[in-house]
Amino acid sequence: MSRVELTNVIKKYGETQVIHGVDLQIEEGEFCVFVGPSGCGKSTLLRMVAGLEETTGGQIQIGARDVTTADPAERGVAMVFQTYALYPHMTVEENMGFGLKMNGVPKDQIAAKVGEASRILKLDEYLKRKPKALSGGQRQRVAIGRAIVRGPEVFLFDEPLSNLDAELRVDMRVEIARLHSEIGATMIYVTHDQVEAMTLADKIVVLRAGYIEQVGSPMDLYKDPDNKFVAGFIGSPSMNFLNGTASGGTVTIPALDGMQIPCPASANGDVIVGLRPQNLNVVAADSPIKVDLSEQLGGVAYDYLKTPTGEKLVVETKGDEVIAAGTSVQVQFDPATAYFFDPATEARLR
Repeated sequence: MSRVELTNVIKKYGETQVIHGVDLQIEEGEFCVFVGPSGCGKSTLLRMVAGLEETTGGQIQIGARDVTTADPAERGVAMVFQTYALYPHMTVEENMGFGLKMNGVPKDQIAAKVGEASRILKLDEYLKRKPKALSGGQRQRVAIGRAIVRGPEVFLFDEPLSNLDAELRVDMRVEIARLHSEIGATMIYVTHDQVEAMTLADKIVVLRAGYIEQVGSPMDLYKDPDNKFVAGFIGSPSMNFLNGTASGGTVTIPALDGMQIPCPASANGDVIVGLRPQNLNVVAADSPIKVDLSEQLGGVAYDYLKTPTGEKLVVETKGDEVIAAGTSVQVQFDPATAYFFDPATEARLR
């Protein structure tokens, strides 16, 4: 396993710049997740590390080596793609060992490496099957096994679970987390799913429009976002954002029937108030705030509220109670759990 360092990395397609001077350090053995909306540059950045995209500017270093212009085969990386890319006429065993075979590795060494990867991924009973006889999750495990047998310094995953159904996604997420725990390799993982990012990562890199918005551990980003974009992207359901007016250390929130709560001294005039659904509670009351819809998911429910200003509000509640649509409610929360953002720059006000 090796450290990965990106220094002022730039990517342009003609005159269009899509990656803007990215600086990033990924430590040995770290599980780093690139997350962001479609088109933010996360897959492009991963492909630049892999050598599948040329770097327009800056430097990429893996371990002690500058690999900025190195061929993909010389970088010591193995990539797992969204599509499994298995050879349909080969067995699982043959698919996993094919790359080593093409490199002239002796048969006994190939068998040993495939056997170890198969043990890690629990594929022993499928080694003689062909891909058409496997489920989607099993095929993805074979693709991961093919990467393992190469013994790379760095594993790269490009949205590997996107083609799986919801249940398989959860199962494979657990498999990948267990894999990282067992082999301790440096891993870089791309996803647009912030739940995958939160559950897998040691370090999350939040990207938007080719820029890094924030880097940190999952809980650091959840509890201490630097801006409105990160606050809204990390966490499920997403953070609520309401308009407010701040003056003298107090903010008034019209959507909450003029509720006033303390705010930072740096907040003055128009301000955006961020409230996580998990931190809110509702009680029946004579109020202009009404329940629009209540979703019961078993042990948790999501209440979608209409406010007098037309702003939407989602509240997460525990238990099996369903609040009838049209019920008037009052929203309660600890003011210390509120976040504040500048509406012009979207920067966090502290």
